[in-house]
Amino acid sequence: MSPKFVSVEEMIAIEKAADASGHSYAQMMEHAGRGMAEIILESYGQLADKSALALVGKGNNGGDALVALDHLNQAGWQTTALIVNGRGKDELVERLVGQSELLWTDKNDAEALGHLLSNHSVFVDGLLGTGIKLPLSGEASQLLAQVQRSLLLMEPTPKIVAVDCPSGMDCDTGEVAPETQRADLTVCMAAVKKGMLTLPAFEYLGQLRIASIGLPDGLGAYSEVQRFVVEGDWVREALPERPLDAHKGTFGKVMIIAGSRNYSGASLLAARAAFRSGSGWVMLAVPEPLQSGLAGHFPEATWIPLAHVDSAIAPAAIQEINENLGVAKSLLLGPGLGLATVTEAFVQELLSPDLPPMVIDADGLKLLARVDNWWEKLPADSVLTPHAGEMSILTGMDRASIQPNRLELAEQFASQWGHIVVLKGAFTAIAAPDGRTAIIPVASPALARAGTGDVLAGIIAGLRAQGMEAFEAAAAGAWLHGQAGLNAAQSVGSTAAVLAGDLVGELGPLLKKGSR
Repeated sequence: MSPKFVSVEEMIAIEKAADASGHSYAQMMEHAGRGMAEIILESYGQLADKSALALVGKGNNGGDALVALDHLNQAGWQTTALIVNGRGKDELVERLVGQSELLWTDKNDAEALGHLLSNHSVFVDGLLGTGIKLPLSGEASQLLAQVQRSLLLMEPTPKIVAVDCPSGMDCDTGEVAPETQRADLTVCMAAVKKGMLTLPAFEYLGQLRIASIGLPDGLGAYSEVQRFVVEGDWVREALPERPLDAHKGTFGKVMIIAGSRNYSGASLLAARAAFRSGSGWVMLAVPEPLQSGLAGHFPEATWIPLAHVDSAIAPAAIQEINENLGVAKSLLLGPGLGLATVTEAFVQELLSPDLPPMVIDADGLKLLARVDNWWEKLPADSVLTPHAGEMSILTGMDRASIQPNRLELAEQFASQWGHIVVLKGAFTAIAAPDGRTAIIPVASPALARAGTGDVLAGIIAGLRAQGMEAFEAAAAGAWLHGQAGLNAAQSVGSTAAVLAGDLVGELGPLLKKGSR
């Protein structure tokens, strides 16, 4: 199950509800600390020097860190707890007596802190939790600044593991204190806090992992949260089966209506992505002059040459579409379509609630916005894939007002329009009319390329053709798209060198992991 995505207030309410149900804060801390230790052992157990220093605050994060040290001790690690003023020898500290070296911050100057850091392979940041407000002050600010100065003088530095979040991060807004130290690994407890998947906070997380706090099954305060972060395991469960006795019809036929004189490549990118996502058959409906130039580059597709005016799809093309539409299991409209008046008239004539499951992207969205009450003229659960600029056209809102409120606006308009909204960008949000929202934990300039949106639309259309429900296809497709971008950047060596077509090539390995 993918982790929930919550505000700090929601997380506090979840913990209160768990405690009231009989699952105490102490039990939650035990689960959290053990889970964190297991993740540390999994991530860094291969280090030759198995030693950990924890900076232990007064709150629950400090308690989680102490429990983690106890479990690391049991695994044979050497551990040290550097405990802040105000946290006395409570039960958790007493558990470490005789196992860990116990020190208090009022006895350690900057030089001593630097010595401690240099003598441990892992530094566990358990000073501050998710409920802090900025700016920092007092001992916390001074300690974190000392840690920063000490680490700057070190080579190599210890692996830095943040408990729940890096100390000094506002987990609602995503703001980060100047004293905050970037983590190599953040072990988040139970749910991802909403500020973490914003900038600059995301840049401080390193690898993000989730540890259970043992919440009781059926806890309403948790199960009723409808926002979640998409993970690979969720995608693998959502992907369709691929039986051995399958034929091309098993995996559905995608019709893609796309292309114009200046944007012929968009149709190829979308079609290749639809095929690579597992669909059995892709029909490319493009203006007739484009077909002759493109066909040799894509022998796997079948082609529907369309009536046109100056290589822009014209209303007369409806006849060719209708003759082939009956075999389509999904319909993608928009990549490279252009905004010609004749194409606008074609789109207005095409729209109908009786069409196959639709994905609408790029110029298709811009043309859609010119149709009165367009949301009423689409088949149920259509998938809309706007970036912020296209969302501005669809809603009439200023683009600058969309970016800070992406998640809420995706949810608002998914409900208002009655369709799935995939609001693209850093941390793509996928919202369904029934209130479910998925967030993709990816922000990378590798995806800031013309054509990458065509690839995403093709993936989703391919998954829809295979029988996936609209929301699941959109969320799984967006995750595959994001991971393909990250993997492509690794393959070519730089985010600056990634081309949209590189993403298509990365889908095979990703889907191989998901094959069942």
